[in-house]
Amino acid sequence: MGVCLSLEWDGCMSFFGMGWVYVFLWNGMGVCLSLEWDGRMSFFGMGWAYTIRPYCYLWLKTYNRNCMKILHVIPSLSPALGGPTQVALEIVKGIRQQGIDAEILTTNHDVGGTLDVTLHQLTEYQGVPVWFLPVSYALKEYIFSFSLIKWLWQHIDRYDILDNHYLFSYLPSCAAAIARLRQVPYTVRTQGQLTPWALQQSRFKKQLYTSLIERHNLSQAAAIHCTTAQEVIDLRNFGINTPAFTLPLGVELPMPISNATLELQKLFNIPSDRQIILFLSRLHPKKRPDLLIDAFRQVITHHPNTHLVMAGSGDANYVEYLQRLTAQNSLSDRLTFTGFVTGHKKNLLIQGADIFVLPSHSENFGIAVAEAMAAGLPVIVTPGVQISTDIATANAGIIIDDPAKLVEAITQLVESPEKRSLLGQNAISLVENKYNWNTITRQLISDYSDIIESRSGNY
Repeated sequence: MGVCLSLEWDGCMSFFGMGWVYVFLWNGMGVCLSLEWDGRMSFFGMGWAYTIRPYCYLWLKTYNRNCMKILHVIPSLSPALGGPTQVALEIVKGIRQQGIDAEILTTNHDVGGTLDVTLHQLTEYQGVPVWFLPVSYALKEYIFSFSLIKWLWQHIDRYDILDNHYLFSYLPSCAAAIARLRQVPYTVRTQGQLTPWALQQSRFKKQLYTSLIERHNLSQAAAIHCTTAQEVIDLRNFGINTPAFTLPLGVELPMPISNATLELQKLFNIPSDRQIILFLSRLHPKKRPDLLIDAFRQVITHHPNTHLVMAGSGDANYVEYLQRLTAQNSLSDRLTFTGFVTGHKKNLLIQGADIFVLPSHSENFGIAVAEAMAAGLPVIVTPGVQISTDIATANAGIIIDDPAKLVEAITQLVESPEKRSLLGQNAISLVENKYNWNTITRQLISDYSDIIESRSGNY
């Protein structure tokens, strides 16, 4: 049982037991000795923490892996941020379904505001236990929360390992520093932020951040989680030799929606004789939706029975630019902007469309692509989408290495329902065999366990 008596420098005496905290006024120095149920002994003095993990802790972890506790740290769970939010929730959900205790630590940040969630309490959010702390302020996606950092410093010893999401971000960087001070191992997800294209964006700021903070965080991590072999190459090219494990992300096969195409056409007033080309992602220059609009303009000259749906949100100025581009090319009656979609409407788009296109500069995995394949959609992607190698090997889509070939690829699928069907069936098989959450989370738990066991003997 976790018992801790603390005589603190600021005049408080605190007693910790069974997860509760009792505070009394006292005059004394900051001293705390904790004998914990899992074999750890912690000593706190003058604001610093020292932890001893004796042999019995190593023995416990070796023979009872189910006792580990995992904390995922991510700056925001805003639905508008798309893939990263969805991935964090699905990973923790999958881990917990395997009987392992896992939680998320994040802020109440939302794009354009804050999430309506309970703060400072463990809250069930979309089926996952989440600690939401108030965001202090945010500069675009660079999010600050002083409450979160204080909380993590006070509670990190509850956890056996941290899983940090994002690079070049204040909260995961602070979490890594605290983990090192408190001798808790941590892993890092690079999430495509080390690709050559990504590193060129805000280049000077990233170089400075790397020199001051990020390189040390990556070098001192217990492991780096990469989702593709190319991501490992990007990591090594960045000069990081920390051990890395490669584990893809997963998706669930959707529940079929009967008459999805008819419902989709009715919802967005799309004529029933049109084939639907779907772009489902953030509206961001990295994703190159403008390239797709230009290609679509050329496609309809020979195939007027096509309709482009662009589903997703983005910076208001960029969305306005895309809408102007649409009007300038006289495509307003053939192109639908849906805005951000989720839930039934998102599933309806994926199951009701005929072709999925993502001509992105860079995607570390491309969760939207995998979701489209899970619904049996043939996909058209660039080599910048790092699962493109899997797609090519499985013959589940078309890979275009030249933007000029996008028109040809779309035309090929529009003209051949047989090819669309073949690629779609292959896509489902690829998802079932390689992007299955159950298999992925079992392997991730094994990787966590190996890290904890190997590190325990060093403390």
